[in-house]
Amino acid sequence: MRLLIQRVSEAAVHIGGQVKSSIGNGLLLFMGIEEGDNKEDISFLCKKSLHLRIFEDENGVMNRSVLETEGEILVVSQFTLHASTKKGNRPSYIRAAKPEISVPLYEQFCTTLSALLQKPVQTGEFGADMKVHLVNDGPVTIWIDSKNRE
Repeated sequence: MRLLIQRVSEAAVHIGGQVKSSIGNGLLLFMGIEEGDNKEDISFLCKKSLHLRIFEDENGVMNRSVLETEGEILVVSQFTLHASTKKGNRPSYIRAAKPEISVPLYEQFCTTLSALLQKPVQTGEFGADMKVHLVNDGPVTIWIDSKNRE
């Protein structure tokens, strides 16, 4: 399971010209799920993303988490995070999990994250053609793969 985490001052998902979800200061999490991902991956990535100290403290040092800043979170599914570009110029997405696997894991991730955050997380719509608007704050962008925990 992979997360591309962006610290944002605002972010929104538009579907069919309508705003589906939006947040202010917080984290935009692009999430990719592959075959073999499970509840342990969810637990690891939820805890890691909530406790990452990437928000500035009173001294301007990145020393605070989204929990400490009471920030918001928007989670967007993105199977392209598992693209393989080793051969040719057309990416292969063979490692990305099929919807029957990835949808329940995506939903469990969002439910778990919301419970730990103690407020609702905003979401995109799995499988939809989404337009994601964001203002990356910093910019701060971090890549985490649950298979590389050490």
